This record gives sequence, C-alpha cells and structure tokens, in this order.
Amino acid sequence: MRSLTEQLGTRKKQSKPASSLHVATAVSDNFVKVLPETDVKDALTLIKKNGGVIIVMENENAMGWVTPQEFMKTNRFTGFAGEVMEKNPITVSPSDRVSHARHLILDENVGRLPVIENGKLVGIIAEEDIAFAMRSFRDLVADNQQDSRIKNLLVGDIMTRSVVSVYTNTPLADAVNTMLERNLGGVPVLNLEEELVGFLARRNVVNTIQE
Repeated sequence: MRSLTEQLGTRKKQSKPASSLHVATAVSDNFVKVLPETDVKDALTLIKKNGGVIIVMENENAMGWVTPQEFMKTNRFTGFAGEVMEKNPITVSPSDRVSHARHLILDENVGRLPVIENGKLVGIIAEEDIAFAMRSFRDLVADNQQDSRIKNLLVGDIMTRSVVSVYTNTPLADAVNTMLERNLGGVPVLNLEEELVGFLARRNVVNTIQE
C-alpha cells in the first residue's frame, strides 16, 4: 500500500489513468526470504529490522509469509496501551492538503495520520485512503486539470471520520485485538479527557513482543 500511495501520487504519472499502470511500478523489494525452520525469534528480529514482510521459501517455492499480524495473533500481552504507544505522533488537520499528508506518510514511514481540529481528534487519514483517492482522481478528472485540481484536494475531503481509538488505560491485549479484528495498522490513543496523547502502531507491538 505504501508503494501504491507513492506511485499513484507521482506527478510524472498523474496524467495516466490508474488502469494503465502495472503492478511492477509499485512492487517493493522490502522483504526477506527465510527457510521454514528459521527460529521465530530470528524472524521477529528480521521483521523489526526491515519493517517489511518475511517470505518463507523452500526449494525456491514460496510457502507463505510472516507479517507483524502473525506475531500479534500468537502472543499474549500484558500492560496497557499507554505504556508502549508512540508519544507525540505526527498529525495533520482537515485543512491540510492531501499532498502534504502523502509526503508525511512516505517521509516518516508511517501508515496513517491522526487528524486534529481545535485540539480534538476528528478523523484519520491512511495510506490506503490516499491511494484510493489518487486512483479515483485519475479516472474522474481530465488530464489537463489534474495538476491544479489535485493541489486543492484536502485531508478533510478523504479522511475517515469514524475513528477507532483506545485509551492510555486500555489493556494492551484489548488494543491488539481491536487492531486485528478491524484490520488496522494502528489506533490513536486518547487520555481520559479525550485528548490525543499517542498512537499505537504495529511496530510498537512488535517491539514489545521482542522485549
């Protein structure tokens, strides 16, 4: 999804409809090949180091893959979301341009950004929101208008408003279950005053498992 977000927003390819772009333009080489008998601890270290996917290979055949979700499903957690969350998360506002949010996601290597307005969490914008928006934009807007129109596309136009969040005192096990059940890469963390104080991402959970 990170690769799609990057490629669909690339200016030199904006004039092309999404249907004309091939999978090869968004393929990522951010993966590691391991054998089925690789120790789980070593696999966890590789995922943390590379931040990607582990492909399980045997005799040059792909048998499956291991992602952070597999570790999240098979581990027991103690403690609370506030203890392992990312503090001072990067945020955007509804009036920020989508192009700005896209650059933040790519430059900071994050999957989603909380949207704050008047100190309150009002939405979230994820890399898939941007990818889908860029795809629709290409198909709906004439080529000669794309460059000027895309500059006016705002975060508030495409963000998800019904945000799934947790609290600092939410048990980590419950927060992880929420992420798995909703297929979320991360959730905003609020304090009891409903203020955003952190963000719990898969990478935070992986670090906790390793520790």
